[in-house]
Amino acid sequence: MWVKLCCLLLYFLALFVLARVFEAVAWYESGFLATQLVDPVALSFRKLRTILECRGLGHSGLPEKKDVRELVEKSGDLMEGELYSALKEEEASESVSSTNFSGEMHFYELVEDTKDGIWLVQVIANDRSPLVGKVHWEKMVKKVSRFGIRTGTFNCSSDPRYCKRRGWLKSTLIMSVPQTSTSKGKVMLKEYSGRKIEVEHIFKWITAHAASRIKTIYNSEHLKEEWNRSDQYRVKIYLFANLDQPPAFFSALSVKFTGRVEFIFVNVENWDNKSYMAEIGIYKTPSYILRTPEGIYRYGNNTGEFISLRAMDSFLRSLQPEVNDLFVLSLVLVNLMAWMDLFITQGATIKRFVVLISTLGTYNSLLIISWLPVLGFLQLPYLDSFYEYSLKLFRYSNTTTLASWVRADWMFYSSHPALFLSTYLGHGLLIDYFEKKRRRNNNTDEVNANNLEWLSSLWDWYTSYLFHPIASFQHFPFDSDWDEDPDLFLERLAFPDLWLHPLIPTDYIKNLPMWRFQCLGAHSDEEMLETFTDSESDSDSENKEVFSSDREVSEDDELSTCHGCSEGERRCGVGACSCASHYCHHEPCERKARSYSSPGDLEPDWSAWPPDMLHCTECVVCLENFAKGCLLMGLPCGHVFHQNCIVMWLAGGRHCCPVCRWASYKKKQPYTHPQPLSSEPPS
Repeated sequence: MWVKLCCLLLYFLALFVLARVFEAVAWYESGFLATQLVDPVALSFRKLRTILECRGLGHSGLPEKKDVRELVEKSGDLMEGELYSALKEEEASESVSSTNFSGEMHFYELVEDTKDGIWLVQVIANDRSPLVGKVHWEKMVKKVSRFGIRTGTFNCSSDPRYCKRRGWLKSTLIMSVPQTSTSKGKVMLKEYSGRKIEVEHIFKWITAHAASRIKTIYNSEHLKEEWNRSDQYRVKIYLFANLDQPPAFFSALSVKFTGRVEFIFVNVENWDNKSYMAEIGIYKTPSYILRTPEGIYRYGNNTGEFISLRAMDSFLRSLQPEVNDLFVLSLVLVNLMAWMDLFITQGATIKRFVVLISTLGTYNSLLIISWLPVLGFLQLPYLDSFYEYSLKLFRYSNTTTLASWVRADWMFYSSHPALFLSTYLGHGLLIDYFEKKRRRNNNTDEVNANNLEWLSSLWDWYTSYLFHPIASFQHFPFDSDWDEDPDLFLERLAFPDLWLHPLIPTDYIKNLPMWRFQCLGAHSDEEMLETFTDSESDSDSENKEVFSSDREVSEDDELSTCHGCSEGERRCGVGACSCASHYCHHEPCERKARSYSSPGDLEPDWSAWPPDMLHCTECVVCLENFAKGCLLMGLPCGHVFHQNCIVMWLAGGRHCCPVCRWASYKKKQPYTHPQPLSSEPPS
C-alpha cells in the first residue's frame, strides 16, 4: 500500500511540474501567461460577447462594441486564462442532455426534493405544442447549463392527473429555486409569464429570480451595518460592482452554496460617498472580496482565480467543503492508488487484472467501511469546535499561492481528460519498467510467466486448497498428489466416501522436532564423539522417500560397529545397536552394550529435550527403552518416540499420535513441565 501511495505522490508531482512546463511553453510562444490581464479594447466584438455569456450578463440591448466592452469591465478583470477557456468552451459543440420526466414521483424526486440547485422545466400540456420550439429549447439548454442550471421536459400525457392538480392546463415554463437561504430548505416553483418567447428574455427572467435570493446593498450605511454584523455565516463573499444585478454565475453559486457561504451584492452605481469602502480596504470596483474570521481575501489576485462559475466554484469548495466533497476526493485518490497495482504487479496479463480487481474491491470496501464511523462521529453535537477548527485549517491552507496553483492545475487537467489519462498511463509504464528491471536483478521467475503458466499454477493451488486441508506446519506452495497420480482424482470421484478422508501431505514430518537421547554420566570425549558419529548413521532405509538426503542414515553402518555380534544375535529395535551381554561375548561389543544400558542406570539429560515434550524413557511403538545417542522425534501433543518408529507409523497413513490420537499435523497447547525433584538423598 505504501509503495502505491508513493507512486501516486510521484505522479501528482509530475503533473505539477508538467503544468509549469506548459505555462513556460505558452509564455515562450505567445508572450503572455494565464494570469496576465487582457485589455478589452483590443478584443473583437465576438470575443467580448463570449465573455459576457460565460459570466452570465445579458447583452441583447447593447448593439455597439463600446457598450459591450464597458459591461465586461464592470463585471470584473479579464485574464488570458479566462479568455482562452471561454473561447474553447464556445468552440466545443457538445450536446447537453435534458431530462424527460416520466411522472409525478420522478418530478418530485429530481426537482422538488433537490434543495441546492436550479431547475428549468418545460411543461407540455395535453394535445398542445410546447411553449419553446425545439431549436430555441436546445439553445436555452446549452446557455443555462453553463451555470449549473439543470433542464427537463414534463409531458402531461404521461401523468394528466398531476398536471391538472398543479393547474398546468397550457404549455409553460417552470423554474424551481430554493425558497430560503438555509441548507435543505423548501423549494418554490415559478411560472414564466412573459410574452416574448425568446432565449434572451427567458434567460433574463431566470437570472432575475436567482439574483433575488442574494442580499443587495445600495448605500454605505447599510454596508457598514452588514460588514460589522456577526451571524451564522462564517464565510461571506462580497461583490462590489456598478451593475444592475449580479452576474448569473454569482447567483448560481449562491444557490449551490446555500447554508455554507453567504453571497452579498454591493451596488455602488449611485454612491457619492465611498469613504467607508476605503476604510475596509476596497479601493477599486469591481472587486470580489472574501471575508472570513481570519481576515479578508481578494479573489482574482492568484493563479487560476478567474471570473467564472467553474473557477470560483473550485475556490469555494476548497474553503468550505461538504462531507460529500471529501468523500468523492478520497474515492478518486483511493481508486487512482489501486490502479497502480496494474503496473506494480509483474507476470501474466491475466494475473495483473485479477490482482487489480481484488485490490479495487478491497480498497473501496475499506474506504466505505472507514467512512461510516466518521459520518457518525461528525453527527455528535459536542464536536462543533472540532468542525470549526477543521474549516479554519482548510481556509488557512487553501488561500495560499500553492493552493491556487493546485486548483488551476485541477481545472486544467479536468478540462483535458485525455492528457490526464495519457500521463497516468505513461507514469504506470515507467513504474512497470523499473519494477520489472528490479525483479529481474533479483532473479524472480514470475516476470517471465505467461498467461497459461499462471492459470495452471492457479488451478494447482485451487485444487490443492480444495482437496487438501491446510496443516499447521504446512507452508504454501507444496507439491500436489494430483500431479503424481492423476487417477487418484477419478478414484475419489468414483467413491464418494473417500471424500470424507482427506489426504494429508507428509511434508509436515520434516518440521517435527528431533533430538538425541543423552544421559547424565562421566564419559570421555572420545566415547561421546564415537556415540554421536554412530548414531548419526541411524535411520531406516524404508523411509527414504519421506526424509531428505541430509537426514538419511544407514543401519548397516551402525551394525558394522559390533564386530562380535552375529546376524541372529543383534537387536536394533531403536536404531542403535543394543547388544545384550549374554548374546555377544566380544569385548568391544560388551563395552558398547554397557554404554547403551537401560536408562535406569543413568539419569536422562532432560535439558536437551524441547520444552513442550513429555518426559519418558520408552517408545510405545516398539516397546523398547531409549538408548543413549538414539534419535528421537516428538509430536505436537508432546509424546516422544523413536524417529524410525514414528515415521513408519505416520507414513502408513495414520496421522495421529499412537498414545492420545491427537492429529500429528495440528498444533496443541504446550505442555508445562513440573519442577524436577532433586536426585540427592536427604541428609
